[in-house]
Amino acid sequence: MHNIYTKIVAGIHKFFKENAFEKAVIGVSGGIDSALCLKLTVDALGADNVTAILMPEKGISSDENYLHSKTLCQFLKVESFSVPINKFLTDFLSLPWKPNDLAQINTKARIRMIVLYNFSNTRNSLVIGTSNKTELALGYGTKHGDLAADLEVIGDLLKEDVYKLADHVGLPVEFLQKTPSAELYAGQTDEEELGISYKEIDTILKHIANGLTEGLGITDPYIMLALMYLLAAVMTEIISNNAVAVLLTPLVIVVAQTLGVNPIPFVVAVMFGSSASFSTPIGYQTNTFV
Repeated sequence: MHNIYTKIVAGIHKFFKENAFEKAVIGVSGGIDSALCLKLTVDALGADNVTAILMPEKGISSDENYLHSKTLCQFLKVESFSVPINKFLTDFLSLPWKPNDLAQINTKARIRMIVLYNFSNTRNSLVIGTSNKTELALGYGTKHGDLAADLEVIGDLLKEDVYKLADHVGLPVEFLQKTPSAELYAGQTDEEELGISYKEIDTILKHIANGLTEGLGITDPYIMLALMYLLAAVMTEIISNNAVAVLLTPLVIVVAQTLGVNPIPFVVAVMFGSSASFSTPIGYQTNTFV
């Protein structure tokens, strides 16, 4: 883990130097991803050059996460601001149409990114993204929301590696033990929403990478993702009882077996990339270092 740590920290420092920026801003939620990104950015740029913005939704975001965020900022000696997003959300309820739940959920993520970029423009700083490789591979995030950033510092780390690196850099155990949640609505957890655990997803993603690279000779990650989404599209048609698509079921099974994984969880994982709630990583460009 130490080699990964030094590589990421050096990469952050190099990226800022090459682009003639000194300061960074990051949204801190109380989750392990943003906590680790804050720590890595501080180690790369120095606490004086990093600002954290806490953007809770009162009534939804937990007091525990807010306290953990505030305490971590104080411990790392970074400037921090608290900007509750409730008042911004209320304005959207006055639109000529009634926003549905999906629209409001994604609006929360986009409001937070607007706040970050408002600060970024005001203070001439870059926005640090907090998405990990598992989320980016599945497209598990909001387009123009949490997937909008200038630099994804943990974008090459699977979720399991995020935990390992967080432990390595000494993040408090509270961050390591809490259930992952974007807190976009009451009671929401990532794994319940995905229908599969991060551990299972990471296992599948590693099989996909290794299997396609070694078994099928495909090395381009975007081709890998394109194949994943092709299979997901086929399975979507199968689930909707499309008779022609049913004939393609053996293709899904054969490819899954080639990858060395059970076809059912494989399909469950890749299908979330085309979910209406989230954006697709196809064509997504990120700067990462591992």
